[in-house]
Amino acid sequence: MKKSVILIACVFVVTGSFLQAQSASDIEKYWHQWRGPFMTGVSPDGDPPVEWGETKNVKWKIAIPGKGHSTPIIWGDKIFILTAVETDKEGQALDQSSEPQHGRGMPLTRTTKIHRFVVMAVNRDDGRILWQKTVKEEMPQEGTHEFGSWASHSPVTDGEHVYAYFGSRGLYCLDFEGQIKWERDFGQLSKRMNFGEGSSPALFGDKIIITWDHEGQSFIVALDKKTGKDIWKVDRDEGTSWATPYVVEVNGKPQVIASATKLIRSYDLETGEQIWECGGMTQNAIPMPLTADGILYVMSGFRGNALLAIQLAKAKGNITDSDAIVWKHDKDTPYTPSPMIQGNYLYFLRGNNGNLSCFDAKTGTPLYTAQKLEGMGNIFASLVGAKDRIYVTGQKGTFYVVKQGPEFATLAKNILEDNFNASPVVLGKQLFLRGYKYLYCIEEE
Repeated sequence: MKKSVILIACVFVVTGSFLQAQSASDIEKYWHQWRGPFMTGVSPDGDPPVEWGETKNVKWKIAIPGKGHSTPIIWGDKIFILTAVETDKEGQALDQSSEPQHGRGMPLTRTTKIHRFVVMAVNRDDGRILWQKTVKEEMPQEGTHEFGSWASHSPVTDGEHVYAYFGSRGLYCLDFEGQIKWERDFGQLSKRMNFGEGSSPALFGDKIIITWDHEGQSFIVALDKKTGKDIWKVDRDEGTSWATPYVVEVNGKPQVIASATKLIRSYDLETGEQIWECGGMTQNAIPMPLTADGILYVMSGFRGNALLAIQLAKAKGNITDSDAIVWKHDKDTPYTPSPMIQGNYLYFLRGNNGNLSCFDAKTGTPLYTAQKLEGMGNIFASLVGAKDRIYVTGQKGTFYVVKQGPEFATLAKNILEDNFNASPVVLGKQLFLRGYKYLYCIEEE
């Protein structure tokens, strides 16, 4: 593997401590959380195909029962997937008379059927289903957006256990054979406009962090990964958000960054004490923050546009409009898809559309803005990078591969016969794509 010692050292700073013990040559075996091994959306040694289709470079393709938009995770030869499977059993009818009126008139999905909430393990080499474990049977009490699902939270793993989070259905710790070791029930989320759930847990060292932002009492909690018990819990004056918490080390101490509509907040990972806060995001904060070279990038794009680049070493107290803000931008930022960063380039989409921008990450200088990827339609999946390429996933099954760098250039446009909301996963020569119906393994023939 041709990676410098400096790069590996810097990258390990923003990963869970369990990965620090792994050798650099093992990195290509793990995509243990939603945004990849380093929470940047980048596979440092990935080199998957540029071109594929239903009859080209598909190593295997398997049907996935039920419906779920959570991104798969991988450890070694095992792929872990969450899904919600509708049964033919009727649940108890809902009393919607007291439901918030802001949810009415939106493109929602509801159900009266009991669902099985399932964790699956799949063999990475051939797509065989190794096991399926139903962790809960329940009728979802909440609605979800027509493009959403009741299994949109991505799991995390430390190589020994899988931590499968289903939001209002709870958090479950399973071993690699599918046996439940512990579980937690946090109650019922009440999401703004009934858009559904989707924030994933973060795993760092011995702690699992969950952000519970909704129209009730919001909070952030750190759990002991061995027992599921609270280590600390802090109430938040916050409404609905969907951003996954992000852990980064600053001067040797890990902080948890939680982006939301009212404020971006940073908490001490060990104690839960708030370190700093900053305003500036739009409503419905969804994209996950990311860092490079000590700068934190936070963005949102619903009913407005916001991008803040924050110097973490200077962040303490209320940093809104302070010199801790290195640069900011207020145009063409993403609503749902998270950005990615590689080298000195920061990439992000506009809204939920196929308009790609590239900025100099340190200075905020636009290198190109809102370049149109034709025929993409809606985009809910986040950007993923590998080699010298960016992989962009369209909801209707159209994929673009774009050349990384300061000049915009498309390398390929690919199509699959499925719909896709989950983000891509890259490991080595393989690209994994989770659709509404199928899981694809893409590899050069």
